[in-house]
Amino acid sequence: MRHLLFLVIFLALFSLSSCGKKEGIADQVDQVDYNLHIRPILSDRCFKCHGPDANQRKANLRLDTPDGALAALKDNPEAHAIVPFKPEQSEVYLRMVTSDTSYQMPPPGSNLSLTNDEIALIKKWIKQGANYKPHWAFIPPEKSILPDVKRAAWCSNEIDFFILAKIEQAGLHPNEQADRERLLKRVSLDITGLPPSLELQNRFLSDKSDDAYEKIVDALLAQPQYGEKMAIHWMDVARYADSHGYQDDGLRTMWPWRDWVIHAFNKNYPYDRFVTWQLAGDQLPDATKEQILATGFNRNHKITQEGGVIDEEYRVEYVADRTRTFGKAFLALTFECAHCHDHKYDPISQKDYYRTFAFFNQVPEKGLVGDISLASLADPPKIKITAEEVQEILTFINKKDPAPVEVMVMKDSSRRRPTYLLERGNYDAHGERVQIGLPQAILPFDSTRYGNNRLALARWLFDERNPLTARVFVNRMWQEFFGRGLVKTSGDFGLQGEMPSHPELLDWLAVDFQENGWNIKRLIKQLVMSSTYRQSSVVSKKKQEVDPDNVLLSRAPRLRLTAEGVRDLALSSSGLLVKEIGGPSMKVYQPKGIWELSTSGRGVLARYVQDHGDKLYRRGLYSFIKRTVPPPVMLVFDASNRDQCEVSRLQTNTPLQALVLLNDPTVLEASRVFAERLMLEQSMVNEKIEKAFRSIVCRSPKKDELNVLLAHYEDEKGVFSKDSKKARQFIQAGEYPHEKVSDIISLAALMQVIHTIYTMDETIVRT
Repeated sequence: MRHLLFLVIFLALFSLSSCGKKEGIADQVDQVDYNLHIRPILSDRCFKCHGPDANQRKANLRLDTPDGALAALKDNPEAHAIVPFKPEQSEVYLRMVTSDTSYQMPPPGSNLSLTNDEIALIKKWIKQGANYKPHWAFIPPEKSILPDVKRAAWCSNEIDFFILAKIEQAGLHPNEQADRERLLKRVSLDITGLPPSLELQNRFLSDKSDDAYEKIVDALLAQPQYGEKMAIHWMDVARYADSHGYQDDGLRTMWPWRDWVIHAFNKNYPYDRFVTWQLAGDQLPDATKEQILATGFNRNHKITQEGGVIDEEYRVEYVADRTRTFGKAFLALTFECAHCHDHKYDPISQKDYYRTFAFFNQVPEKGLVGDISLASLADPPKIKITAEEVQEILTFINKKDPAPVEVMVMKDSSRRRPTYLLERGNYDAHGERVQIGLPQAILPFDSTRYGNNRLALARWLFDERNPLTARVFVNRMWQEFFGRGLVKTSGDFGLQGEMPSHPELLDWLAVDFQENGWNIKRLIKQLVMSSTYRQSSVVSKKKQEVDPDNVLLSRAPRLRLTAEGVRDLALSSSGLLVKEIGGPSMKVYQPKGIWELSTSGRGVLARYVQDHGDKLYRRGLYSFIKRTVPPPVMLVFDASNRDQCEVSRLQTNTPLQALVLLNDPTVLEASRVFAERLMLEQSMVNEKIEKAFRSIVCRSPKKDELNVLLAHYEDEKGVFSKDSKKARQFIQAGEYPHEKVSDIISLAALMQVIHTIYTMDETIVRT
């Protein structure tokens, strides 16, 4: 009996331990895929020493190519790193599982290690034949058939089939559609960057037709504010600023190029034209002034005006900036990693880098042109834009000053400058001379097919066989509307980047984008018309556990507004916003002394001279960007400092953001002006508060919310009644002219309530 009891206990414990044992990923995967399972492991742990970089390669062994991995080892011709179907004869596997530290890979001293799961995956991959594949991003995309789904009726367009298939595989289901008020706020902010007006809210809520939402989408895409919203992202990509950068950080005049970008988005220039003009508009046959102006994209880099610098060193840096911007903006590859040596992970050799560099190396420019004391603000090559041209040709430029404005653009020298591979990246260490070209792994460059200048570069970029161009752009547009790209690392599609969460959808969108003439507005309409986009953002406990980062998109993401968006919402909802499109940048409210403490103290930008009047109420897109001292409020809300090309911004949550909303002069002024206008209306207090709430939060307040705000109003009224001086001081916020309101106490209390609404989380979060 005693032995039987022990046996029962033993079997129970064995059963419990077996049930608790988790199945490894190698057991879950029937067919191990090189791109999905193996390459990320090898890239992270092995390619640094056994990858593309010949200078860093150890033991003459390459594991990033099948030829290298299957070849006999240099120090032991009888052995091979990988023997297909035979892991027990493969040195890669044997060195991973050995306990001999002198033989083990990765070496213990490298601080790199492999988990048992990863080793099991590699073993299974070798057992299955060690099949290599080109990196997924270098395989031309194909349109796959739509996946089968159970809830096909939920799908509004093709996007939804791909999303729903993954949701169902995870045992989840999509959310219901967001309520109309939240959906309107979401799509209005996403397309125009502005909250919907009360008139638009009422129109949409009262329209019961089946196509009510589509009509709103079309109307928003047709608004000129659409171009401004799209331009915000492109300014980050193009590293646009209103100053040169470096220590002196003198004035730069590139805003006419920014006006062109807004114009191009509003006119819905196809993406291939939009990019080709920016890369090589000056090299098009019979190039127009608009096409030449577009090339200002290439001149947005930092430029020094400091005496004593080595001219050639900085000229080379400008060319390098254009090269890495091209790689990141249009190919999502880290070209800069090959500036000094072969890329350690991606198939971009140092020679490839300088062959690309050669396209941008023909500009007749200097590293230093004059100094900060000179009146000329544009370094050659440049174009002069006159008032007459603005009236007759470049009508999209918002130029009121009759004096001509000069803008830096691209122009190649008549005499071709030779390009050399620079040893260790040093500007004066000329190595092998190179000709124009691009990485073979992406798409072979044939000068007889494309040409031999920047226009050839654009033709190569938009060759239908190029696997990256369309993928990269549709992924960034997805990021703009869903918070993260289908490839999370939107600036790195290389081997160190993340795999796509929905690879078939990414490829389907890329091919569809090309097939439909690179039509940007059509792409955006596809995204916002999908049921995926229209879901509510409510998250259940199960979804939080299964998919905490919402990679599967079984709910809409909650996204905080951009730095520009926070400002725009306050100005627009309060009625302060000046909806003038384009024009020079403006200097808004800013703490005193920041510029003076941060730069050399020379030139026209030595001191901060704030603008006044209507200039204070322009959109955030037009805020003056001084590279060494960007607008502090915008930095708090994660704006780019425009030092280099950026394709995504951080999304942080910090106490400083709340502090800014509580104290920012623009938000306080918006609260004051809105309160004054409401005080002049013949309405009850609750109606005034409800109108403010709808204008700012873009939905009607619930009864208990309204009661809380009314109680807050009465409390503040009591506080200000005891101290009328405090009330008068409070309503002095901002420079906008005051309305004649006799009841100062009620005005201050209402202003405080409106200010409270502006600081709410829901106000600055797109749900």
